[in-house]
Order: sequence, then C-alpha cells, then structure tokens
Amino acid sequence: MGVLESLSLALGTAWTSGINLYATVAALGIAGRVGMVQLPENLQLLTHPLVIAVACVMYVVEFFADKVPYVDNGWDVLHTFIRIPAGAILAARSLGELHPALELAALLAGGAVALTSHGTKATFRLAVNVSPEPFSNWIASLTEDVMVFAGIWLAFNHPIVMLLMVIAFLCMVVWLTPKLFRAGKRGLQHFSARVRGSKRGDTSPSPSPPQP
Repeated sequence: MGVLESLSLALGTAWTSGINLYATVAALGIAGRVGMVQLPENLQLLTHPLVIAVACVMYVVEFFADKVPYVDNGWDVLHTFIRIPAGAILAARSLGELHPALELAALLAGGAVALTSHGTKATFRLAVNVSPEPFSNWIASLTEDVMVFAGIWLAFNHPIVMLLMVIAFLCMVVWLTPKLFRAGKRGLQHFSARVRGSKRGDTSPSPSPPQP
C-alpha cells in the first residue's frame, strides 16, 4: 500500500469512526476477511471472527439506539470516550510501523479527525431532535451509515477523492462551527424544557373526582 493509499485509509477510518465506529470496524473486518480489500498488517486483527462478531452486534445495537430521539444523544455522549480514541488508534495502525514521533503525530491527527466528525454528528443530532416528528432521526441515521460505508469504499478505491472529502469536511466544519454551536444550544434548551415539563407533569396533583 502506497503513501497516498495509507493516508487515505488513516484519515478515512478516523473520519468514519467518529460517525459510527462499529460499522467501520465491521466493514473493514468483513472486507478484509473475504478478500475484498488488503488491510495493512497492523489492521489484520480486525479480520478475526470474534472482532467481527462483536462489531456486528454493537452495530445492530447502535442501529436502533441511533433512531430514538434523545437516546441517540445519550449514546453519542457515551461514545465520546470510545469513538475518538478508537479512531486515533485505527488511523495510526493504518500507517504501519512508524517512528514513535510519527506514530504520536498520527494518533493526534486521527483523534482530531474523529473528534471533528463525532462532534459534528452529535451536535447535528441534538439539533434534529428539536423536530417533533421522528422521521428526521431515521433519515439522519441511515445517511450516516451510508456515509461510513461509502467512505471506506472510497478510501480503498479512490484515495484521492477520500482525502479531498476529509479536507473539505474539516474546512466546512470550521466555517459552520458557530452555526453548529447555536443549533446544539437550541437542542439542549429544547431537551431541558421537555425534562422540566415532564417533571412538572409528574409532580402536579391529580384532579379530584367529580362530586355527585
């Protein structure tokens, strides 16, 4: 695997891991296992049946959790501590054996890309939950899954396109950060209002039965 392909795989897997880590691991593992792609030596462990099985089970769990309003937000909060370090590790291992300084740089770069995609997803999903209808969650979740599988395919088949997409995504996030922040803030306010309203409803006295 050449330098360009390795960079594409490193940044691509970091980006997709921030969106859906389990889909990324499952797709890489299955594709490597059946011979669709040639994974770097340091990523061969992803082809182990146990790794594939766990990734697939967790992907199914996330598939459903990701489509329930506010459950998806809690899931994203929990996976802040999973997707980002995992994306950093996958990025570094995609580049093969490196000098310790380069390996640290790869970890930091991969973690930054995973943080960006994860943060964008989490903020966007929080804003989506302001909508009263449930279909927005389904559409957003399915779109994210397609983006993950398409990103992995591009990383192997069109590395230049994948690199340009990641760079364009990072630039877009920088430009949209103020808007994303405001959207996330509105989502938090909406969630807080729902929680307060629910508590008031639970604590309000029940109506007295009508007098005969």
